[in-house]
This record gives sequence, structure tokens and C-alpha cells, in this order.
Amino acid sequence: MTHSTPLLDTIADPAALRRLPRAQLQRLADELRECVLTNVARTGGHLSSNLGTVELTIALHTVFNTPEDRLVWDVGHQTYPHKILTGRRERMPTLRQLGGMSGFPRRDESEYDTFGTAHSSTSISAALGMALAARQKGEDRKVVAIIGDGAMTAGMAFEALNNAGVERDARLLVILNDNDMSISPPVGALNRYLAQLMSGGFYAAAKSVGKTVLGPVPPLFELAKRLEQQAKGMVVPATLFEKFGFNYIGPIDGHDLDALIPTLENIRGLMQDKAGPQFLHVVTRKGQGYKLAEADPVAYHGPGKFDPAVGLVPPAKPAKQTFTQVFGQWLCDMAAQDKRLVGITPAMREGSGLVEFQKRFPERYYDVGIAEQHAVTFAAGLACEGLKPVVAIYSTFLQRGYDQLIHDVAIQKLPVVFALDRAGIVGADGATHAGNYDIAYLRCIPSVSLACPADERECRQLLSTAFEQDHPVAVRYPRGAGVGVAPLAELSGLPFGKGEVRRSGQRIAILAFGTLLYPALEAAERLNATVVNMRWAKPLDLDLLRQVAASHEALVTLEEGAIMGGAGSAVAEALADAGLVLPLLQLGLPDRFIEHGDPARLLALEGLDAAGIERSIRRRFGALVGAAAELRAVSGQN
Repeated sequence: MTHSTPLLDTIADPAALRRLPRAQLQRLADELRECVLTNVARTGGHLSSNLGTVELTIALHTVFNTPEDRLVWDVGHQTYPHKILTGRRERMPTLRQLGGMSGFPRRDESEYDTFGTAHSSTSISAALGMALAARQKGEDRKVVAIIGDGAMTAGMAFEALNNAGVERDARLLVILNDNDMSISPPVGALNRYLAQLMSGGFYAAAKSVGKTVLGPVPPLFELAKRLEQQAKGMVVPATLFEKFGFNYIGPIDGHDLDALIPTLENIRGLMQDKAGPQFLHVVTRKGQGYKLAEADPVAYHGPGKFDPAVGLVPPAKPAKQTFTQVFGQWLCDMAAQDKRLVGITPAMREGSGLVEFQKRFPERYYDVGIAEQHAVTFAAGLACEGLKPVVAIYSTFLQRGYDQLIHDVAIQKLPVVFALDRAGIVGADGATHAGNYDIAYLRCIPSVSLACPADERECRQLLSTAFEQDHPVAVRYPRGAGVGVAPLAELSGLPFGKGEVRRSGQRIAILAFGTLLYPALEAAERLNATVVNMRWAKPLDLDLLRQVAASHEALVTLEEGAIMGGAGSAVAEALADAGLVLPLLQLGLPDRFIEHGDPARLLALEGLDAAGIERSIRRRFGALVGAAAELRAVSGQN
């Protein structure tokens, strides 16, 4: 299906946009929305959020002199319209693909991407830094942070507001893009307060703030003026944000260009006059303009490829469970068996597999919002009182709660289970979401243990083992499905800290941590190598390691994680401590950020598929491989 976008075709950059007559901008918005929909349907990617920011993006690039004026997009999964308008339309067919355009803002991709984002709630901090840098250098530029209502519930956003409010001459504008929908439903008292104030009914409670700004929109100005006379003392969002030192303006319709552009023009004037930091509240709708996405913005948040005329088609039931599904089933089964279990997620109910758990055990389900630091310490508090918290969190997001993991959980040796989803390479989301570092950053913390299941069955078993312990344990598993080893129904665990020999060979032993066990077994068949399923990065099975080291001439460690400080490093340290000296090859992810792309392709490029593992071992230990092959041939003849 092709679509005609003659007006959009003339926009090579925001300068061309600013030359358009105002009367043509709504037509441009319609074409831009169609362009986003068509391209995302072909490649997959974030859809609902991008359809909701079309008019806001046009208005921002129309009013502000980008890239001289800086736009900082929070999270960044609403920036496809921004990318299209800033000269990257031709790259949209490569979106989130290997060698293609990133799904998030990247400074090395375009000068219009002023700050790289993908984790939430960073925009205000970064924008304030840019605004104060401009002030210090004597540069006359404005800085705008665009943040969603879900990201606004995170502590980091309010830390930045608190800092920004005292900088009275900062040329800073914070735009709250209120669509009342984060990936998971926003939660918490603050969100309830904001939702009450920012809902559609709030239009009837707007305070007259920034009259000069609202002046160009007569109906809203008249409404605000009447309510100022009739409802003095009414609590409105201005109460909250003005306490931080911001001039609050709004709410206004984020899809109404005739309201957005004059309002932004007047705010730009206030910024030029150094009237203090400004706060604009716009109300938008995720999925705007595409009725299927409007009706179900969660389903269309990050769809794969689909036909826009048909919409998403329920996929056929997959033959294999994903690791996330295995975890979700285990959580429900263990909760039914042990009433002490509580499940915690920082705003990733769907992604971490807690939907069914919430339905079955609502009194033991806690979504704490985008607040990873709080999630970890909250779990610590629950554990102090004898409960058994399970924190379901992406590997990349646990990084945000690292101090709390050490200070509040590990030092006190509290029995918290961390279910680390998306460990290793994550694919299309790229470096910002990669779970490459958890082995390195967890194994250095005293009292924390780390399990690395090789398949779906071991994932369920090792979660049970982790739950049995009286100290913190993390279980790391990748995105998607494994090799298809069906989990057992029972909740029995595996021996704590113990591995197993999966294949007996000669001369060379491969020590595999996690799901790379299976390509290791494939490579070992051609190398006649021993393969050990280590299962635990911490504690290492030292007895097994010594036995293997004593009976082989070289060792290879294999992990889908950073080599530096990873499981291979743990093996090297253990060998040195035991006084064992033999050649060691460490295979894993290199000391650089891995780009977005198909996970299997990325693993192959890093030499972590069966062929790559075999190639690396032959390159390093060619003579030993030949000797092992001779031994196999001799034993076969006998």
C-alpha cells in the first residue's frame, strides 16, 4: 500500500517547515501521521506514542529555531515524527534494524537529537544542564524538555524540577505530554493526584495562569477568566508545579495546532525575557488518528509488522514458551504454594510477565511506577518483615537501583529474588536496553548470588532455588524463547551453586553460563570438547571447576554478557586463587556497545553462535583441537 504525501515530500528539514503557511500545517500533520503508520507497519516499532505527538512535534519545530534551540525528548519512543521532519524520512524503512536508524534519539545520528534517551525521566535534568550551559557561555538559546505523564512520576523528574525552579533566568520550558497512558497503567498517589487534576474534567477547573500566553486562544482564556472569579482557591496543577518555581500554563489540546503554536510562541517570548522556567501542560491521545491504536494503545505501543488496514492479528500459539512466560507461570505457582511471596515491578507489568499474577494475587502485587530505586528498597522493607519479595525487572533497569541493591539489600543479606529479564543482547532496542552488564555488576557484591539458566526448564528450577535462599539471589534470562525444553510442573529447585558436565570430550573444556550452552554443545561435537553447564556465575562450582581444570589442557568460558568483569573473569580469578595455571579463552560480549538489530544476527557477529565459538577455539587452540580429534578417531577404531 502506497500513500501520497506531496506536502511532506517538500520538508527536508525544520527550516522548510517554518516556511510553510500556517494554513497548511494540519494537512502536513495528516501526511506525517500517515507516514509514521505506514513505516512502522512495515518494520515494527513504537506506534501509539508517535501517533500522539505529531502536532506537538510540528508546533515545536515551527516555533523554535531547531537545532540551535534544543529539544530533549524523554524516553524517546515518541520521536519518529521528529526524525522524519529532521531529514531522516528516507531511513525510516531501516528503523531498529542492524545498520539502520535507531528507534531512540542519538546524538551521533543527527544534530537535531540533542540528547540520547531511552530510559525514562532524564529529559528535565539534561535540558536544565543545557540551559545553564547556554547561560554560562552567553548563548541565546532556548531548551525544551518533553516528558510524558508516566515518566513524570519518577523521582528523577522531580529532583530536576526542584533544581530548575531556583534558576530564575534559565531559558527552560518543560512540556508535560499528558496522555494518561504509560506502557503499564501509571500508579501511585502522585499519579492519582495528577490524573484528577489533568483529566478532561480539569478543563472546568483551569486557573488563569499566564494570561498573555492564553490570550491568542479566546475560548480557553474566557473560561479561565470566569473560573478565576468563581472558583478562587481551587486546587489545580499550578499548585504543584508553581511550588517548584515554574510558571504553569495549560492544559491545552495537544492536537490543536491553532492552540499549540500561538501558546508556544508566547512562551518563547517569556523565555527570551528570562521570566523563569516555564511549564506547559498539553493533553494528547496515544494512537491519535488511527482508530485501532486509539482503542488499544497498549497493544499498539510496540507492535511488530502488520497490515494497517487489518490491524494486529493474534499470533498463532507459539510452540515454545518465552522465558518471561516461564517466569510469570512460576511466580503464580510459587505464590499459590507460599503466602509470603509478593511480586514487585517498576511499571513493567506486561513486559515482565506479571499480568496473570496481578489478576490472581492482587493483594500481593505491587507496581511501584517508574521508580527502580524505590522498588529495590521497598522489597528490602518487605523482606525485613518476613515476606519473600520477587522483583521482576529488566537487567538494564536494575542498573538504576544499584546503590539500593548494595546498601539496602545486600549489606543486610535480605532474601530478595531479582528476576532479571532481557539479560544479554535485546535486539531492536539496542545499547540503551542491553542486559550485558549484570554478571559483572552483581558478582562483585558480597552476599549476592547469580544464576544463569540454560533453558526454560532450568529457569523455573533456578527461580525455585533462588526463592529457597536466605540471602539475595538474581536469576538472569534473555528475551524471547530458549531451545524449547519444557518446564517441569513441580517447583523443585536445582542444587545451589552447582553445575554439571553435559558432554565429555578431550583436551578442551567449554564452561558455558546460560543459554549459550546449546551452541557450545553444537560446536563441541565438531571439536570433541567437554562442555560444562556452569549454571551459577556466583558462587562458582569450585569443586567442578578444579576437576575440569585438572583433566583438560585448556579452558574456554562462554557467556552472553560483558567479558570484562564477567563470568570468565570469575573463572580466571578462581583458577589463580587455586594456583591452577592453564590456557583460558574468554568468549562473550566485547568492550563496546552493541547496536540494535536481530539478536541472532548480533550474536553471530560477535562470534557467539556455534560457528563463531568453533572458529574462536580453533584459532586459539588449533593444535589441541587436532589432538582431540585424533583421540576420538582412535577411540572410535577401538
